[in-house]
Amino acid sequence: MESSIDEYIKKHADLFVHSPTARALKLAEKYKVLGYMAQRYLDFLKDEAEEFLRSCSLPLRRAIRCNTLKLDSCERLVRSLELKGFKLEPVKWIKYFYWVNRAPSSPTLGSTFEYLSGQYYIQSPVSGVPVVELNPNPSDTVLDMAAAPGGKTSFIAQLMRNQGLIVAVESSRDRTKSLMSNLSRLGVANTLILRQRVEKLVNIFFERFDRVLLDSPCSGEGLLPLDPARRTKTSPEDLLRFFETQLVLIDDAYKMVRPGGLLVYSTCSIAPEENEFVVEYLLENYDDVKVEKISGSYPVEEGLTEYRKYILSEELRHCIRFYPHKSGTEGFFVCKLRRGN
Repeated sequence: MESSIDEYIKKHADLFVHSPTARALKLAEKYKVLGYMAQRYLDFLKDEAEEFLRSCSLPLRRAIRCNTLKLDSCERLVRSLELKGFKLEPVKWIKYFYWVNRAPSSPTLGSTFEYLSGQYYIQSPVSGVPVVELNPNPSDTVLDMAAAPGGKTSFIAQLMRNQGLIVAVESSRDRTKSLMSNLSRLGVANTLILRQRVEKLVNIFFERFDRVLLDSPCSGEGLLPLDPARRTKTSPEDLLRFFETQLVLIDDAYKMVRPGGLLVYSTCSIAPEENEFVVEYLLENYDDVKVEKISGSYPVEEGLTEYRKYILSEELRHCIRFYPHKSGTEGFFVCKLRRGN
């Protein structure tokens, strides 16, 4: 008997079959992306597709997160870095983050005393949004399902003031080492690191966590401004494999969040196949899951409710999408889901 995931994949198999139009192929040639990618941008960005592709060739500002586990004042960090020649600007839409508008040739951003002593973490502001929306409390038990290299895990610990418990899961040995190193440097003391595949933990942690963060492994299609190789790296077959993995992970995440608890799903991708269609699976298969409205005031677009022939749940409008041509950041997706009591 087929599982609900297998059935869902079969039902959406045509998402991964593409016949690019002449317009898409022209855009693909101009901006050096694969033809099927350009066609998808036309499908969901419409007239903004070329503006999006053009913006992916522009450099993005770097940013840091002030780590209040090591500092009682972010202003002190700003002053000390500006004395070294850095010019910082607070990110208006997320607390603790600063744009690095100017940096000296030496020391580099990753070699200052302040960095090495854990006073800040080099991190994009958009990657902090899932943690803010998770809104962890000091009394919570939190699961970070794909934790390395530790940027989001350490930010969760920061918001929890190093209280409560975070279970940080990572399957790769090498990535676990980087996770451990970063958490140690940043002064994180409330986190249990597990090097294990998530599916082996579902029975152990069934309905155990108050809050679950699934920043899912993905194609990284939102990272085109940072990594030109991603313009041609992911085939439709690769995208399908990510989709299959993401469905399994979000199903596992649902089973480990307690009734009444919160699940935040995010990716550094703008692909509907990796975002809205993954969340839609959960909405279709579990009656007690609802999409909650994102609380912050971010420079974003709402989630998609239509793509190609598909009409998706209206709840998906409450998810958010970052685009480089709109927010000046990499592409990113965040969705907040509440499990009913």
